Amino acid sequence: MSYAAPILLLLALLRTPLFVVIALSAMLGFYSQEVPLSVISIEVYRLAEMPVLLAIPLFTFAGYLLGEGHASTRLVNLSNSLLGWMPGGLAIVAIFACALFTAFTGASGITIVALGGLLYPALKEAGYLENFNLGLLTSSGSLGLLFAPSLPLILYGVVAQQMDLDQPVSIGDLFLAGILPGTLMLVMLALYSMMQPREHSRREAFDAATAMAAIRAAKWEIPLPLLVLGGIYGGYFAVSEAAAVTAIYVLVVEVLIIREIRFSELPKVMSEAMMLVGGILIIIGVSLASTNYLIDAEVPTRMFAFIQSHIDEKLTFLILLNIFLLVLGMMLDIFSAIIIVVPIILPIAVGYGIHPVHLGIIFLANMQLGYFTPPVGMNLFIASYRFDKPVMTLYLATIPFFVVLLVAVLVITYWPALSLALLPD
Repeated sequence: MSYAAPILLLLALLRTPLFVVIALSAMLGFYSQEVPLSVISIEVYRLAEMPVLLAIPLFTFAGYLLGEGHASTRLVNLSNSLLGWMPGGLAIVAIFACALFTAFTGASGITIVALGGLLYPALKEAGYLENFNLGLLTSSGSLGLLFAPSLPLILYGVVAQQMDLDQPVSIGDLFLAGILPGTLMLVMLALYSMMQPREHSRREAFDAATAMAAIRAAKWEIPLPLLVLGGIYGGYFAVSEAAAVTAIYVLVVEVLIIREIRFSELPKVMSEAMMLVGGILIIIGVSLASTNYLIDAEVPTRMFAFIQSHIDEKLTFLILLNIFLLVLGMMLDIFSAIIIVVPIILPIAVGYGIHPVHLGIIFLANMQLGYFTPPVGMNLFIASYRFDKPVMTLYLATIPFFVVLLVAVLVITYWPALSLALLPD
């Protein structure tokens, strides 16, 4: 079986679909152990026994509906009317609007495309410097991955639940764990934005009438976070039920009440949303088989023994983990990274005494940063295309934001209580 690794690496370099590479790795692994390959189809069938997976297509559909309508415009207007009077007000508006939009759409690229056209000229008109505007929108595009109902949070929970850990990992706990770390990132970026020079520093005074008008315009979007979090933690419904309620709510609002999406456009929106979901689900299916093989072959156990023989301290392991995840975030999209890497590093991290929920927040915070880490962070190229700027300009513009958020990631990594404080005992 010595030929297997080079073959799989070659297939990956040739951009073979990820699920094919994962499936082949599982097939070769089970074949080498003389295990019938029918076990793979059994593992894929396990998808039907995971009710929580219903949350992925439902939340994705709701996010695509919001992206197709004018929710982004109302969200920006609402944030601006409430926060625009503050020092650095419009920049803070951009940060919070991008975080909320990414939390519901689950994709940073969509945020840059959808909100960039609104916020970039507004920031420029408000007197902010060009590099600051570009850096802010490129880095803020990935904010929100730590907030419910972020798709990566759900996916991490699904993968972690297959690892048979002593400490259970519930998606509800992950939703709670992301609140304080995500807020820390927003606050640190907001403080940095408040210190930025401007060509003119004129600020509009808070206007109650404008704020009320913006609240009325966004009256249908405002209840969404309360609907998801309040429903789950109030004990009214489970995560999958919250996803169903959210999808129905957004569908009724967008199609029947405010009518921003016509019935004739629904098949297109559904198709785009389910293409993403289909890709995720087929990768999850084959990765369950791959994870089962890794556990049977004791790969994580042997890797932990090897790492422990060279790294004695938890602190050193966390430093190396941060470096590894930053590089990973540059090279892989977040869904692929969760499915491929989490089954390997999670048992190792638990062996060092790291809570699996805390590891999930560390993982996603690093991946969030990796999205705009030079030289190949995905958001750098999306922003370069969206704002028609050379990618080298984006490299330079994002460096200060990278430093600020790197400090936040280090705090999240080495202060576990920040992630675990809100979890029930």
